[in-house]
Amino acid sequence: MSSFNDHLFERAQIHIPGGVNSPVRAFRAVGGAPRFLARGAGPRVWDVDGREYIDYVCSWGPLLHGHAHPAVIEAVREVAGKGLSFGAPTELEIEMAELICHLVPSIEQVRLTSSGTEATMSAIRLARGFTGRDKIVKFDGCYHGHGDALLVKAGSGALTFGQPDSSGVPSDLAAHTLVLNYNDVSQLESLFAQMGDTLAAVIVEPVAGNMNMVMPRPEFLAHLRQLTQAHGALLIFDEVMSGFRVALGGAQSIYGIRPDLTTLGKVIGGGMPLAAFGGRHDIMQFLAPLGPVYQAGTLSGNPVAVTAGLVNLKLAMATGFYERLGEMTRAVTEGIAHIASQYGFAFSVCSLGGMFGLHFREGLPTNLDQVMESDKERFKRFFHGMLEAGIYLAPSAFEAGFVSSAHGTAELEQTLDAAESVFKHLR
Repeated sequence: MSSFNDHLFERAQIHIPGGVNSPVRAFRAVGGAPRFLARGAGPRVWDVDGREYIDYVCSWGPLLHGHAHPAVIEAVREVAGKGLSFGAPTELEIEMAELICHLVPSIEQVRLTSSGTEATMSAIRLARGFTGRDKIVKFDGCYHGHGDALLVKAGSGALTFGQPDSSGVPSDLAAHTLVLNYNDVSQLESLFAQMGDTLAAVIVEPVAGNMNMVMPRPEFLAHLRQLTQAHGALLIFDEVMSGFRVALGGAQSIYGIRPDLTTLGKVIGGGMPLAAFGGRHDIMQFLAPLGPVYQAGTLSGNPVAVTAGLVNLKLAMATGFYERLGEMTRAVTEGIAHIASQYGFAFSVCSLGGMFGLHFREGLPTNLDQVMESDKERFKRFFHGMLEAGIYLAPSAFEAGFVSSAHGTAELEQTLDAAESVFKHLR
């Protein structure tokens, strides 16, 4: 029997490419039709057919306190009643800038944007303008938005220039991007020895979340900081995903690294379109209208989005918030891992703050090649089994998951009961 969800997906594909407005929403990696969601409350969502799920996607990270948190909704309603957008400065923008700079000490000045892609594109342009250099470095498996310079995959071997990872990206533009293996210190040292003085910047997810979750080796981030400083290149931490997700000061506060520039998104918008990039004062002074690097956005600093983000961040400043969030995330992931081991499955997990990774392989991966060794077919069956049991996970073996402060004992128990049932029948 066809469901309303299936009807909507058929209808969506007529006028929307693939039926979705972002590829991560499609179920291409796992098969089937994406769920069209109708509402959310706390840790749960309901689709258009009335089916209820415990949500471990959390709008891909922003919903640190779950869906429709009363304080966020009330604040958004109040400010929306005064006007949705002005295209002029508001006091709310100043308050957000002050709060970000207070919580992330490496950020001395910040500019707001409407998406993480805008933030990373702008940070790269700023780094090139500040250093007067063209070449940048990224790491295979790290995603930094869909800007042309960053949609680049690894070349034919270590220390080669990257190749376009999407049609429509010119090869000569991709040639300015070098792609290395994540967590590989020896590659870093070789690259900087050969051409360190020609590099404008290195951009990295300090905690990778776009090849599933991959933890950094502490020496990897430390070497990045040391080498970029020694050669006059800028270090850009892409914390669009990890910022305020893994800790109040982001991943950089955990690993004790002070990057030159940081990009933020997701949590700072509380579910609304909002992102930012910021860093050292002398670098940010190169931005227009003060400097020669142009960047603009008509809806940047939108008062409704900024309001949602401010409430989201202030709620996270409560004493012990991240300790409690981390405990719940570990309980969920380690509980699933324990069940998997009981049934003899190769399975490993990692988590930090409210972010986690589930891998169908022995031992945690440290780079994209190892992530690709995971059992993708088994993940597909696991995903659909959990979905049918009312557990909504990211529809890909290559995406991180998220826990909110609204997830509690009831959600933990229901999730582990579902995992028990799924693993029992998973072969």
